[in-house]
Amino acid sequence: MGSGIAAHLANIGIPTLLLDIVPKEVSKDEEAKGITLEHPAVRNKFAETAIQKLLKQKPAPLTAKNNLQLITAGNLEDDLEKLKDVDWIIEVVVENLEVKKSLYEKIDAVRKPGTIISSNTSGISINAMVEGRSEDFGKHFLGTHFFNPPRYLKLLEVIPATTTAPEVVEFMKQFGEDVLGKGVVIAKDTPNFIANRIGTYGLLVTLREMQARGYSVGEVDSVTGPLIGRPKSATFRTLDVVGLDTFAHVAKNVYDQTSGEEQKVFEVPAFMQKMLENKWLGAKSGQGFFLKDGKEIKELNPETLEYEAMKKLKTPSMEMAKQQKGLAAKVKTLTYAKDRTGELLWSILSPTLIYSAQLHGEIADDIVAIDQAMKWGFGWQQGPFEIWDAIGVNESVEKMTAEGLEVPAFVQSLLDKGFTSFYKEENGDQYYFNGSDYSLVSVNEKVIDLKRYKKKHGVIKSNSGASLIDLGDGVALLEFHSKSNSIGLDILQMISFAVDEVEKNFKGLVIGNQGKNFSVGANLGMILMEAQDDNIFELDFVVRQFQNAMLKIKYSAKPVVVAPFGMTLGGGAETCLPAAHIQASSETYMGLVEAGVGLIPGGGGNKELYIKHLKGLPNGVEIDYLTVASKVFETIAMAKVSTSGEEARENNFLNFADGISVNPDHLIYDAKQVVLALAEGGYKAPIREKVPVSGSPGYAALILGAEGMLLSGFISEHDLKIAKKLAYVIAGGEVPYGTLVDEQYLLNLEREAFLSLVADPKSQARMQHMLVKGKPLRN
Repeated sequence: MGSGIAAHLANIGIPTLLLDIVPKEVSKDEEAKGITLEHPAVRNKFAETAIQKLLKQKPAPLTAKNNLQLITAGNLEDDLEKLKDVDWIIEVVVENLEVKKSLYEKIDAVRKPGTIISSNTSGISINAMVEGRSEDFGKHFLGTHFFNPPRYLKLLEVIPATTTAPEVVEFMKQFGEDVLGKGVVIAKDTPNFIANRIGTYGLLVTLREMQARGYSVGEVDSVTGPLIGRPKSATFRTLDVVGLDTFAHVAKNVYDQTSGEEQKVFEVPAFMQKMLENKWLGAKSGQGFFLKDGKEIKELNPETLEYEAMKKLKTPSMEMAKQQKGLAAKVKTLTYAKDRTGELLWSILSPTLIYSAQLHGEIADDIVAIDQAMKWGFGWQQGPFEIWDAIGVNESVEKMTAEGLEVPAFVQSLLDKGFTSFYKEENGDQYYFNGSDYSLVSVNEKVIDLKRYKKKHGVIKSNSGASLIDLGDGVALLEFHSKSNSIGLDILQMISFAVDEVEKNFKGLVIGNQGKNFSVGANLGMILMEAQDDNIFELDFVVRQFQNAMLKIKYSAKPVVVAPFGMTLGGGAETCLPAAHIQASSETYMGLVEAGVGLIPGGGGNKELYIKHLKGLPNGVEIDYLTVASKVFETIAMAKVSTSGEEARENNFLNFADGISVNPDHLIYDAKQVVLALAEGGYKAPIREKVPVSGSPGYAALILGAEGMLLSGFISEHDLKIAKKLAYVIAGGEVPYGTLVDEQYLLNLEREAFLSLVADPKSQARMQHMLVKGKPLRN
């Protein structure tokens, strides 16, 4: 966990010193080499090993391998003095109070006044840890509980001690959001804080109800995952990923600090104790609740502790829920269903909701912090109080009362006031119930919620694929909202309209959205349907429209900034490349992936990536156009997709001037600020220039490489056909090396190659396979 936090800090450019304990003995290899315990390589071994492991871990903790240079290894004996030069000390040692206090005593002796010290503990009392420390240490000490893995999980729980200065708490909240890119909640110093307290309770209740009501592991997971707005890992796959030993430790921490009925829930069931004894810890040990037997995945029977064929729950309510619009309606349908799904969900949700309400005021000051902690830490789409609103507070309380369940006073006070929900929305602003009335939900000014923003400010123009919104301060935003944000004629029409409107009435344009992904590319289903109907003329029209829309973005008189995030593939990437600036999320997976469906980019992507490579080269350097063409060819032919915003820069989808936002919630705001800066700087549209190409020599060299791959068995005959088309486009056709060609000439080559491939039956088979199976076909 310590190296994971160090990696996250390095990802955002913060130099980090990683200190670990000194080994007590040398290894046999070290001994054979005559290396003793006094050798620096031995003394820093644990930290150095942890750093090197970052390169191999999956999912990758680093957004770029070069970030490793920002982490320096050391040890807690020789390098403790170096802490006097740092601004923030994060303790991530073993979960033992006395060990932590002993370390703090040493830190207190060397740190400079004003240095912030925090513990990443998942449950040890913050106040107990700070006892006996200096006054300045106490003022600057608090808990900062990152969730694992730190790069990917959004939640950061900040837990003040009674000694922590208020300004330190406020600074860490702001720093956590703006610099670390986290969703920060202020938690109270209680066992397991917020997310682990409620999340562990909910998981243990699920275990209890599964056993009591005779459900199987697979049946529970088929209900407690995406169906109700939870991660795909649902309940038991989550436990396998986390590790049963880790889960048991977290549960015991609450068990040891509670009593009565609450304590009973946190007692790990006997069958799980047996699993712990057997070392069936989940993914880390190769088996847990699930076991991979050849190609088959089997589930554990908790009664017999034997693995059986996986079962899934199938009930009428599950089919009914799929017909409902919106998560709230789905969850309500399932919760009150009079079948095995409804019985299971109600038995899990009702005690978890009651428990969350009982803890209001104890673990956090408001319901917003509780809901955000569960969404950001456990991947729930709705927090407990949002779920309560979804299923209806009145309706659920009536059922709870009829079953003899005790409704918490906090919930009763809501109903006594005549209110019917924990949240309400007025004029695009959200309010929450504070125990007596509604308070405005406090939001960082950098968070722009487009759904609420549109309710408050309206829409300039909209169609089925996109909407143009006035973001204020003279900036407009074009939001995609088609299925998967795939790009069709509707979006292309809105791009054209948006650029025209912005040139007349705005300072600039942001192209962004808040869907699951920025865009998965062009509408492949539409392309395949037209190709199978032999409507090549229609497809030619669509491709021309796409190319023209991209040119409008590029040559707009006002700056256009694109804000990609998540999957930014094919046409999504092509939308970014011609923009005046790209403001990408740190988690941006960008690539021109058309080769995977038997095509090449047709909307200008080949041309723009080639130009981006050329523009990225230093002035005055003699350019080898063949080398540039080869890099672009490889990127597109291999359908390379970046694993982060930083890697997108390494692949030349982003240049040195393009930006990366660490906090995804701030992406639209950051893009807007770039538009304003460009406008205030006197932005001028780029001048149309001719493009130097590698021509016939480049084409021959690229084809030679592709034919070599065919002979080696790496690609098929159809792959070679695609490669030849791509090579011809990138080389600029059969012209002399260094020929200056017009952009439209390159676009024509692109369009012709795209249309010839789309008419090919083997390419159509690849498109069909991708649409049906969701993965590439190699034919």
